Amino acid sequence: REIGELRKDCASYTEKLERIKSATNHVTPEEKEKNCNRAAPCWHLTVALFCQATELLDAILEGYPKSKKQFFEEVGIETDEDHNVTPPA
Repeated sequence: REIGELRKDCASYTEKLERIKSATNHVTPEEKEKNCNRAAPCWHLTVALFCQATELLDAILEGYPKSKKQFFEEVGIETDEDHNVTPPA
């Protein structure tokens, strides 16, 4: 009985997977535009916070006797370059 139920589940998942694979456009252009418009303010806020953090760190580093990399290691700051990440254009 349990095997039969699992086979039904497997069949339904296989069917769902085939539908997903065969679909060419999962998101309508209207939905995409709506989501992009919702994300834009967050992106601008992220950029503003990044700029503020950079200015703050530069001010701290003016009087710091060691290199920027050493400061980041001591404080525990991880950068995008540490993880080979490039921000979107």
